[in-house]
Amino acid sequence: MIVNDAGNLRDILSSSKTIAVVGMSPNPARPSNEVARYLMASGYTVIPVNPGQREILGLKCYPTLDAIEQPVDIVDVFRNSADVLPIAQAAIRIGAKCLWLQLGVINAEAANLASDSGLKVVIDRCTKIDHAWLVAR
Repeated sequence: MIVNDAGNLRDILSSSKTIAVVGMSPNPARPSNEVARYLMASGYTVIPVNPGQREILGLKCYPTLDAIEQPVDIVDVFRNSADVLPIAQAAIRIGAKCLWLQLGVINAEAANLASDSGLKVVIDRCTKIDHAWLVAR
């Protein structure tokens, strides 16, 4: 199901506990790092996914979604739109509940595949902005 209404976004963010951040950067100036820090401060378990890193923000970093050893609620994608299809396929394989494509990340094929496989899909939205707007206030 493709989601962009406030009620469903609030439900996703309120019911989720674990967020895999795909494309997370160790650079504190990068949006992925800033969003991950906000999500951690908001009580979420954040799992960095970046094949070029071993640890980010003191957390074990995984090279792929498939390498993660625990259930994931949201796969939060900070990657180029053209790179999203294999990420969506991996999100399906690991049993994630939601594929969340960050601001500027739009891939209809990946979104439709994930949606048809039973995942909730959020496109071109920011977890930090939506959490602050819908949950934290």
